[in-house]
Amino acid sequence: MNAADAAAVTGPSVAAAVRDGIRCMLMRGGTSKGVYFLATDLPSDPAARDDLLLRIMGSPDPRQIDGIGGAHPLTSKVAIVSPSPAEGIDVDYLFLQIGVDTATVGDAQTCGNLLAGIGPFAVERGLVPATGESRTVRIRLLNTGDVATAEFPTLDGRPEYDGDATIDGVPGTAAAIELEVGGGADKPLLPTGHASDEIDGHTVTLIDNGMPVVLLRAEEFGVVGTESPTALEGDAVLADSLEHLRLAAGPLMGLGDVAEQTVPKMILLSPPRSGGAISTRAFIPTRVHTSIGVLMAASVAAALRIPGAVGHDIAGPLTGDETSVEHPGGTFPSRVNVTRDGDGTWRATSFSLRTARKLFDGVVFPRPRR
Repeated sequence: MNAADAAAVTGPSVAAAVRDGIRCMLMRGGTSKGVYFLATDLPSDPAARDDLLLRIMGSPDPRQIDGIGGAHPLTSKVAIVSPSPAEGIDVDYLFLQIGVDTATVGDAQTCGNLLAGIGPFAVERGLVPATGESRTVRIRLLNTGDVATAEFPTLDGRPEYDGDATIDGVPGTAAAIELEVGGGADKPLLPTGHASDEIDGHTVTLIDNGMPVVLLRAEEFGVVGTESPTALEGDAVLADSLEHLRLAAGPLMGLGDVAEQTVPKMILLSPPRSGGAISTRAFIPTRVHTSIGVLMAASVAAALRIPGAVGHDIAGPLTGDETSVEHPGGTFPSRVNVTRDGDGTWRATSFSLRTARKLFDGVVFPRPRR
């Protein structure tokens, strides 16, 4: 292949990115942190794009020392944003989970935490205008087909990041971002159609309210539910058991072979201890979340409202649409609306309050080769 052919395949920006850098914005979205790009600033070829992102983030390396990744799945994330051709949608959002110590780029899931930064980023990059004191942005989640609405404050045509909202897992306060996420008419809440299923002698609930998760009883795995993420990550027997179940659950959820993917997430449920509705420990899938993802919490909250689902019988009192989901870093107030069609199909919409903040805006220089 000559140079001209290579440029046509990989896009002319690849060599230029190494030499001149590539425009990006580092943002905290909810309890995660990630790198946000315009789609036009990255190669159009997925293979070339993924190779470039691995070099930008510094993977594979457990420290990501030669890149801008944060050496943890929660800080090794990428959001790619573009104007949407879909009617009634402002922007499209593609999420990519970058492996830390593996050269993997996963696109089988989305990220509800980075979703919080998509609206402000779209304003920052001029994809949508901001007039007045607030802006509503309609977002299509390309990974899942869901549609989100984000509402956030603006000031002088720019996002306003300062405010009084707080979320567990993030120090200080920031401006509130209201998120609403819902699936389409062809997306059932329970992929198998059952409130619970059996996998290798374990009762599980397979549910996807924006994030495909497997819900399990913590007690079946010798877990009390108060253990720290570090303690759970050090339990090799537990890790092997959960991974075996995850691989079996993938095809049942329509995800196919998930050996190289980070979904479904595995969530151990136990009775609440701090006045919430349920206590959780979320595996993502090998590291343990220090809190819980937005859409993971939405899937948990929806399941608690379905008779026969794992967690329904041990949940604290549920009133209204808000569910207080306990996690290692505190509690997450997840709001869901769960309904059942006349044919018995369960559906749900989630609402959440998140915050986000622009941390850095400039150019990043990928290492020349992996």
